[in-house]
Amino acid sequence: MRHGKKVNHLGRTASHRKAMLANMASSLILHKRITTTLAKAKALRTYVEPIITKSKNDTTHSRRTVFAYLQDKEVVTILFREIAEKVATRPGGYTRIIKLNNRPGDNAEMALIELVDYNEVYGKDVEAKEEKKTTRRGRSKAAAPKADDAKAETAEKAATEAPAAEEAPATEEPKGE
Repeated sequence: MRHGKKVNHLGRTASHRKAMLANMASSLILHKRITTTLAKAKALRTYVEPIITKSKNDTTHSRRTVFAYLQDKEVVTILFREIAEKVATRPGGYTRIIKLNNRPGDNAEMALIELVDYNEVYGKDVEAKEEKKTTRRGRSKAAAPKADDAKAETAEKAATEAPAAEEAPATEEPKGE
């Protein structure tokens, strides 16, 4: 029985599973998102989130601890320089898993796992939604003429101010003569 044993073995030996998760974590850190099966994505999340948390404290000991998991100097450098800066204020939840369509060959559940702070698409959607909040339903028809009137008034003010500015120097010159 499996009472209390929460590790998904993924059909692999311990050494193979450790090597596979280290390689997937390195790929995730390098590319900021990878596509894999749902079970591997969930296992990778539990593997990589403590490593990212460890990278927030940039000491020799934490670098060596992370290197023991990842076994790649370049990836450790990227993790401690770029990723640790972006997630410094985030208390956890550094990854996002998005389910995709099943794989055509064997119908396996696929997922996209990505680092949350590196997805520009979601940031753009938030900005777009904020812009939509300013307009209200039912008022858009009434607001459009008001906006046109405001533009016309500013154009008229600009037109009346421009000749006044030109006339002022012209009146000063005859007074000086």
